[in-house]
Amino acid sequence: MSNAASGIARPPQSPRAVVFGEALVDVIDGTAFPGGSPLNVAVGLSRLGVTTRLAARFGDDAHGALIAEHLRASDVVFPEPVAGATTSRAEVVLNEAGQAQYAFTLDSALPDTPLDGVELVHTGSLGAVLAPGSDTVVRAFASAADTLLTYDPNIRPALMVDHAATMRQVETLAAASHIVKLSDEDAEWLYPGRSTDDVLERFVSLGAKLAVLTRGAAGCLARTTSDAFTVPAPSIVVADTVGAGDSFMAALLSAVLDGPLAASLRSTSVPDPDDVTRALEFAVRAAGITSSRVGANPPWAHELVAEREVDG
Repeated sequence: MSNAASGIARPPQSPRAVVFGEALVDVIDGTAFPGGSPLNVAVGLSRLGVTTRLAARFGDDAHGALIAEHLRASDVVFPEPVAGATTSRAEVVLNEAGQAQYAFTLDSALPDTPLDGVELVHTGSLGAVLAPGSDTVVRAFASAADTLLTYDPNIRPALMVDHAATMRQVETLAAASHIVKLSDEDAEWLYPGRSTDDVLERFVSLGAKLAVLTRGAAGCLARTTSDAFTVPAPSIVVADTVGAGDSFMAALLSAVLDGPLAASLRSTSVPDPDDVTRALEFAVRAAGITSSRVGANPPWAHELVAEREVDG
């Protein structure tokens, strides 16, 4: 339960994590819902107990107020809305399988954000590859000394129309990251015709210590420099897949930060396979909870604990 929801006043904490990227509203059947992959990851991290700042830009309009309320409810720290700016939006259409497709109106600028004392810097999707926000992300990654760096390409073909330019930025960020996570759809758009093993090996060869590929109901695959992993997804009734990959990412990062993996990923040592497996299993459980309900609604820590107790 969030501080706001519980009514408990607590002093602000320095963020352990900073997430760079877009905050927008998903408009589904005329109704606006807070969204954007980086926003969803920030909310997911905070709900799992990782104090998080979202470095995003949105306006002081009605959609911006909706985003601000959503972030406050999950205790995410965020910058002041920009006076007079129009908040970005994505028109969402769900296909017969419940998968989301998007048409965007986007402000791609991002605020510079101090990173002193931060343990994790994450970025992804549109904010990571579209200028001018992409320049902010590159500066942040370059300045984040002894910090865990993570990246989710979360490809949006409607706006990433220059494949070559997108590839250059994706591979630049992947080379600087300790963890890269992408979906099977991302992999096919980035590297058409190449096998999932080839894609994971590509990101590891670029420099990622852990490369992860999600496959929806089939779970996920992952690679380190020495080990390969296959983790199945839980069996669930899917409501829709909106935000499932972001919930996976947030849960994976939470498990890494709160376990032994953070230190090994930042060092030259090889991550322990059992530690990697446990983190991936935690992530697929979180994604399953999100997929079982409508919208980008990542789980709270107590929900994952309750689910584990039931399964046990």
